[in-house]
Amino acid sequence: MDVTEVRIKLMHDPQDRLLAFCSLTFDGCFVIRDLKIIRGTKGAFVAMPSRKLTDRCARCGGKNTLRSAYCNHCGRKLTDSRAVRMADGRAKLYADIAHPINSECRDQIQARVIEAYDQEVILAQQPGYVCHYDDYGDDYDPGDAGFYDEPGVDVRHHPRPPLQRSGGGSLRVDSGDEPAAPPHGEETRRRTPASGNGGGGEPRQDANAFGDGVL
Repeated sequence: MDVTEVRIKLMHDPQDRLLAFCSLTFDGCFVIRDLKIIRGTKGAFVAMPSRKLTDRCARCGGKNTLRSAYCNHCGRKLTDSRAVRMADGRAKLYADIAHPINSECRDQIQARVIEAYDQEVILAQQPGYVCHYDDYGDDYDPGDAGFYDEPGVDVRHHPRPPLQRSGGGSLRVDSGDEPAAPPHGEETRRRTPASGNGGGGEPRQDANAFGDGVL
């Protein structure tokens, strides 16, 4: 499987360890978005797309991230010992959504992404530069960059920076008003509602739709 396209969205905060977002296309037909390029102690490295782990409040049953100090639903104070501890003593707060399962694949992705990032930095300095990253409303806390594992670095000897929040709420990286980028690969075919449904209700499903006929 080959990486056939890499798209980079540069970040512009010199104080943030997050250098860029990244999307990968494999074999011209499969896209993975929301990889992150992080500034590490030994140089930039690639963090796989991940999600924040959650649990439920014992009082109201509302769902909260493991880093929440209070329940977002009823306001109850939450304990600090809800997260599973890893071998180095750190709390496990994230789970990868997609990731390589061997070092050869990881090294290939790392090399390809860092090469594309270096090229994007050069292109960004040119007049008329336009970012072609597909922006789908990335939800990212700037302090999160300190929680991604850097390959080959013992985090016990490199303390992670404290999370910085403004006004007690989470921070977002807004997509802004940049024009939408063209889709990866071929033009995306749009499904339109079939005629004959009286102009209301659900559109008829394509006979060749995925899952058709599955019991």
